[in-house]
Amino acid sequence: MHTHSQLILPTAEPFFFPGGEHGCLLIHGFTGTPKEMRPLGERLAARGYTVLGIRLAGHATTPDDMRRSTWRHWAASVEDGYHLLRGITTRIALVGLSMGGVLALYTASRLPVDAVAALATPHHLPDDPRLKILPLLALLRPYDPKGEPQWVDPEAVKDLVTYPVTPTRAYGELLQLLAAMRAGLPQVTAPTLLLYSRQDPVVQAKEGHMQAFAAALQNAASLTQHWVEGSGHILPADAQRETVAEIVGTFLHTALQPDKNP
Repeated sequence: MHTHSQLILPTAEPFFFPGGEHGCLLIHGFTGTPKEMRPLGERLAARGYTVLGIRLAGHATTPDDMRRSTWRHWAASVEDGYHLLRGITTRIALVGLSMGGVLALYTASRLPVDAVAALATPHHLPDDPRLKILPLLALLRPYDPKGEPQWVDPEAVKDLVTYPVTPTRAYGELLQLLAAMRAGLPQVTAPTLLLYSRQDPVVQAKEGHMQAFAAALQNAASLTQHWVEGSGHILPADAQRETVAEIVGTFLHTALQPDKNP
């Protein structure tokens, strides 16, 4: 008898909500899954957007799959979603969390998009001497165990689906992606939203990510900067998810107005 079995972790599948002619491409984070973007996707769909929540290559299956994937695979996953949405919508907004925001900005520097929302997005990685010997570390310890997730909402974290470990070599891919994104920031012309939590334990306020992006995004049609209080790193799913959806929805409503981007 055939038993139902899939490669993608249950509840972590990509999602699609048909709606109006303005499309939102939702991009999850490093080691994450589409599930962390779903609460935001549902709220944007309720506003009438057509919403596609993609799965990045090597994610939401096994850490071994991620170990074999490169930053270019992740970027191509975003392009896949972009072209699918492009076929059924007249305007496209990219909405990314953390590394998903990095991918959103990278894509916006290369393809025509109408708005970008980068949530809890790193501009760089904090200085860590281990980054200098990553190839060696990846040989010695192929997988880096994760600590306890630091969420504010204990109920929401029960729903979290993610890898228990990070493939060590994936940090090297993330570094290369960050460099490629930074190089492209002057080419980003779409209205851009930067949204961070002051309590984010991963992309920390003291690291100056917001300021670094604001300085580099000189050619964006507009730049909107927001802080939220009382959320962990996974902004779309943690304690302030309603506030986050409201901020993103309001930004998109303005950014995607026909008169703003002829």
